Amino acid sequence: MSRLFALVSLVFFITNCAALAVLPDSTQPREATPVARAIEPSGSAGGLQVKFRAKGKMYFGTCADPNTLNIASNTNVLKKDFGQLTPENSMKWDATEPSRGNFNFGNADTLVNWATSNGKLIRGHTLVWHSQLPGWVNSINDRNTLVCINLRRSLLGMKVLIQNYRRPLSKTTLKALQAGMLGKSTWDVVNEIFNEDGSLRSSVFSRVLGESFVTIAFQAARKADPAAVLYINDYNLDSANAKVRGLVNLVNRVNQANPGTIDGAGTQMHLQANGAGGAQAALSALAAADVKEVAITELDIVNASANDYTAVVRACLNTPKCVGITVWGVSDANSWRSGSNPLLFDRSYNPKAAYTAIINML
Repeated sequence: MSRLFALVSLVFFITNCAALAVLPDSTQPREATPVARAIEPSGSAGGLQVKFRAKGKMYFGTCADPNTLNIASNTNVLKKDFGQLTPENSMKWDATEPSRGNFNFGNADTLVNWATSNGKLIRGHTLVWHSQLPGWVNSINDRNTLVCINLRRSLLGMKVLIQNYRRPLSKTTLKALQAGMLGKSTWDVVNEIFNEDGSLRSSVFSRVLGESFVTIAFQAARKADPAAVLYINDYNLDSANAKVRGLVNLVNRVNQANPGTIDGAGTQMHLQANGAGGAQAALSALAAADVKEVAITELDIVNASANDYTAVVRACLNTPKCVGITVWGVSDANSWRSGSNPLLFDRSYNPKAAYTAIINML
C-alpha cells in the first residue's frame, strides 16, 4: 500500500472521524452458522488441508511472514499442507504504523501477495492488542482521538487484504466473486483482552474507553470491510475456565446489544505437554456463545506429542462450529517457542510423529 494512499486516508479520517464514530453498524445479523470464505483453499492430495477439508472443516493453517516465505523448504510445506496463513508479526500495529502517520505495509503486502498467488486463505492479525503497540498509541488519553485512530487503523490495515482481492482474477477467484464471497477474509479484531479471572485486562483501550472499546473496534472493522469474518481471540482458553467464561459473557453482552457484531471466538492453544485434555470442553464452551463460528488460532504444544495433537484435532472435528485450526509455525527452527520443539515439523522440515498421527486419523 502506498504512503500516498495512507496519507490521503489519514486526512479523510481527520475530517470525518467524529461523524463516522457515531454511525450505527449497518451490517445486518447473519445466520448463526460458519461464514463462507472467499476461495476454496489449496493443498496437495494427502496433506493436512485436503484431508481436513474432506472432514467438513474449512482450513488447516499456519503462520508466516517474509522471513519464512524466503525459505524454500518452508514454502514447500506451506503449499502442500496448509490452506490458510496468518501473518505472525507483519500486520501488528508496531509493524504497520511505528510512529503516528508513518505507515509501512511492505511485509504485510508480501504475505498477502504470496497467499493469494498460492490459493491460501488469510487471517488478518491483529487490529487491537495491548502488546507490540507503538508508544504513541499508549500515550493517548482522549476518547475521541482513540476512537478515530481505531477507525483509521481498521480502514488502512484491512485494505491490505481488500486491495489484493481486486487483483486480476483467477478462475477460482472469479467464481468466488460471482458467488458473492469475495473479500470474506478473517480478522482477529481484538486480541488478548482478558485477565485469567475473566475480567478485562488494563490497557490504553480499556482505560480510556472502558468495555466499549470492544464494540468500537468491531464496528470500525465492519465499516472497513463489511464482508469480513470478525473474531475475538485470546490465550489460555484451553479448558472451561474463568477466562473462557469471561469471554463468552462479554461476547453475549456485545452481540445482544448490537446483533452480529462479533462473528467468531478464537482460542490460541499454546499448550504445555499433556495439556490437551481440556480442548474439547473449551471449544464446546466457546461454541455455546452467541457466535457463528470458533477456531483454534495459534496452536503449538511443548514436545509435540502425537496424543496431544490428535486430541486437539479431534476436539475441532467434534465441534460443528469449529471451522479450522492454525498451528503457530511450520518448523521448530522458526517457532517462537523453538526450545520446546512444539510444531509438526522438525528443524529440517521433516514431519514428526504428531503429523503422521493427524494424517492417519483424518
